[in-house]
Amino acid sequence: MTDETTDAAPEAALDKTFDPARIEAKWYAHWEAGGLFRPERPDAAPFTIVNPPPNVTGSLHIGHALDNTLQDVVIRYERLRGKDALWVVGTDHAGIATQMVVERQMEAAGDKRTNHTREEFVEKVWDWKATSGGTITGQLRRLGCSMDWSREQFTMDPHFTRAVVKVFVDLHKQGLIYRDKRLVNWDPKLKTAISDLEVETREINGSFWHFKYPLSDGSGHIMVATTRPETMLADMAVAVNPADERYKPLLERGATVTLPITGREIPIVADEHADPELGSGAVKITPGHDFNDFEVGKRAGFKAGDMLNMLDAEAKVQQTSDGLIPHEFIGMDRFDARKRVVELLDEDGLLEKIEDRVIATPYGDRGGVVIEPWLTDQWYVDAATLAQPAISAVRTGQIEIVPKTWEKTYFNWMENIQPWCVSRQLWWGHRIPAWFSEDGEIFVAETEEEAQAQAGNKKLARDEDVLDTWFSSALWPFATLGWPEDDAPLLAKHYPNDLLVSGFDILFFWNARMAMQGIHFMKEVPWKRLYLHGLVRAADGQKMSKSKGNVVDPLGLIDQYGADALRFFMTAMESQGRDVKMDEKRVEGYRNFATKLWNAARFCQSNGIGASTSLAAPEATSAVNRWIVGEVVETVAALDKAMADLRFDAAANAIYHFVWNQFCDWYIELIKGQFDEETKAVAGWVLDQILVMLHPFMPFVTEELWSKMGARENALIVAQWPQPGVKVDPAAKVEVEWLIALVGNLRAAKSELGIAPGARLTAYLAEPSEATRAIIERNATAVDRLARLDAIRFEAAPEGAAMQVGAGDAMLAIPLGGVIDIAAEKARLEKAQGVSLKERDSLAKRLDNPAFVEKAKPEAIEKARADHAAHSAEAERLAAALARLG
Repeated sequence: MTDETTDAAPEAALDKTFDPARIEAKWYAHWEAGGLFRPERPDAAPFTIVNPPPNVTGSLHIGHALDNTLQDVVIRYERLRGKDALWVVGTDHAGIATQMVVERQMEAAGDKRTNHTREEFVEKVWDWKATSGGTITGQLRRLGCSMDWSREQFTMDPHFTRAVVKVFVDLHKQGLIYRDKRLVNWDPKLKTAISDLEVETREINGSFWHFKYPLSDGSGHIMVATTRPETMLADMAVAVNPADERYKPLLERGATVTLPITGREIPIVADEHADPELGSGAVKITPGHDFNDFEVGKRAGFKAGDMLNMLDAEAKVQQTSDGLIPHEFIGMDRFDARKRVVELLDEDGLLEKIEDRVIATPYGDRGGVVIEPWLTDQWYVDAATLAQPAISAVRTGQIEIVPKTWEKTYFNWMENIQPWCVSRQLWWGHRIPAWFSEDGEIFVAETEEEAQAQAGNKKLARDEDVLDTWFSSALWPFATLGWPEDDAPLLAKHYPNDLLVSGFDILFFWNARMAMQGIHFMKEVPWKRLYLHGLVRAADGQKMSKSKGNVVDPLGLIDQYGADALRFFMTAMESQGRDVKMDEKRVEGYRNFATKLWNAARFCQSNGIGASTSLAAPEATSAVNRWIVGEVVETVAALDKAMADLRFDAAANAIYHFVWNQFCDWYIELIKGQFDEETKAVAGWVLDQILVMLHPFMPFVTEELWSKMGARENALIVAQWPQPGVKVDPAAKVEVEWLIALVGNLRAAKSELGIAPGARLTAYLAEPSEATRAIIERNATAVDRLARLDAIRFEAAPEGAAMQVGAGDAMLAIPLGGVIDIAAEKARLEKAQGVSLKERDSLAKRLDNPAFVEKAKPEAIEKARADHAAHSAEAERLAAALARLG
């Protein structure tokens, strides 16, 4: 525990209004300057999380706000519990994104990358990072993220680069990294391979062309269909299903097809990829330009090196190795080639028909052009071998995935994992530690000197490619802690990490790869638990996108409502396995929640209630004080259970309801006018427990209130988690909850019957139980002040209309003669009830209609259900009000 003290004067008067903007920057600077995000706790048990490193080019979006809020809630909670809590922070060098940013800047200045050497360009990228990179780190501070900025990491830092190179070289030595010719997602604009995550699928209006392919023996033709006619220039086979009776004679005689335009003779092969129910049942096979066709081609016996490649790096037509593409196509754009192929086949009478279709088309998310499956030499990781221990770790419980429902998805992907392409054709990134000799031999080593020693006198040229950024970020849990240095005390203490919080969308691209690399190199899992949260969606449930114009800026919400309100919204709405629907009204509501706490603290301060001097609960004799201490005990237990279960919504709701309902609405009401020394001590202690429990969710307002309620040894961020040291007092709980029920039910009944809240009434309770009689007698003052009852008479009520109000085992009768016009009130209630019942039944009929449920928009159905529930509840409320009148 640090001896750092706050800089606020003890018991400084709180401002009349809660102003988030005024306190947020002040407290964040105080925490960071004081080293309070990771105080010295060498003997404490470790607790470690690492943030998914955002791109160095990035800025805070709503998904970051959710992800980092959840992590901050956890790390602040564990820090308050006395752990040596380490939250590793850093950014990813983001190869493609960063190179694009710098190239755009150069283009704006009339320059371009190829005007410079590789080294000169990389230097420009480093210059950009120094001046413009890392915007997001300042934005994470605005959110209140208590990361260990003193050890901020970057995936291109020298120590990290050393780790990346070592991993590549070691995996190559072990036969787990190799060079191969395979299909990749190729971005013709950026001229690099990209990962599946960087491919976005768009629904595009297109065509489905049906062509006749002539059989080589002149006996007829076979019909094929395609959405990409241009690729027929590199077709190598036609596949039919082996069980398709229509084509068995062709297969038996080894029939071939002579392709139009190129004249290439290609075989008809049997493969189950061909679906007899789809079209003609025959499929053209272009192994060099389609992922499915690549696999069919391999099964048909074509080696990758022999597969035809008809496109260059810019997706323009190039000559295939057999030289059969007509000269007019060479250098033609792929889409122009498509048009020309269709024209020529139509002229030859081989175009059967064209169908309009909506086609799922892959686009590069950064280059913005259609991605081309392209056959090229790349570096691959044997992911199938590395995946086995990572699969076992989840099956045996070494890694717990929360929610557990994601396990099935994890196993399905990992058990069918493909080789991982880790090379990229960029200048910015970790350059692959491989050198080529003139005769094509490859030498992999950590340094050029080592490679040259392996090669002898051979002249070497270094591989121009860099590594996929997911390759380097897969080392994040251990490379950030000092690996592969021999003396790395942080690594010894903080690996494996305790928890990883991540969006489900990077389960495979990052999470699974960390599991593979961590287990392989550290012989231990990288983290014990993996928590996968959903997406933040627009209020109507749609995915946010710039094109839809429904993106929400978290910084704008912070400006308007404060970071605490946004954080609490994110936490309260995070229910395991569900997406979060953006709701600005709820963010505003949580701002009001902070204001309510602020006003409660001002009330306490104005009545001589200040900071507590005790971690344990003060001695309490009155029922109301014993009750509120017990409520603290129950809230701490609920919070601890929710945090252990990673139920963020349950944790937020537990502290919310305690603060709003038990403390602000009832306890403060119950103690008004009774500020004896015991009550002051208990109220001050309870307020302190609230500030500590709420701090992980709303760090700014709680730290400000903590500093203003009295002299403190430590800032709240490094205070101690509540340890009340007492048990719930059942008798006090029964007594106070009876009183709360009486007051609450009576107020509701008055509201239902249109009786003024301040109207004073008399209640009758014949033959009360001994316990109830005792509660009423002990709380006569509170009953008078809060329930506005002149008396509760222990006798039968006089004849006449009366409303019934329950509390505990008692049902009190309250005469209404002379208070309201009974007949008029009944008529009003019956009319309102009739309207609600009519609306309820109409909505029920609509919801029971299959045509409505099947055809209506989801938001319309959801609204109808909500309206039905509201009218049902209102009808029930009105029925209860009528029943009160007898």
